Amino acid sequence: MSTPEISPELLAIIVCPACKGELTLTAGAGADELVCGGCGLAYPVRDGIPVLLVDEARSPA
Repeated sequence: MSTPEISPELLAIIVCPACKGELTLTAGAGADELVCGGCGLAYPVRDGIPVLLVDEARSPA
């Protein structure tokens, strides 16, 4: 598993596009994700770039 690399400054200002909840960076199974604390959507992080598109998000289990 790799260590997620997104600057703390960026994490402090981005929010979930679906519900405006706080996002937490996690190292998922094979890929890094930003997981919303509000709605639970998980957004992929590709090559260190957060992909904050609702259509690309993984729904909560």
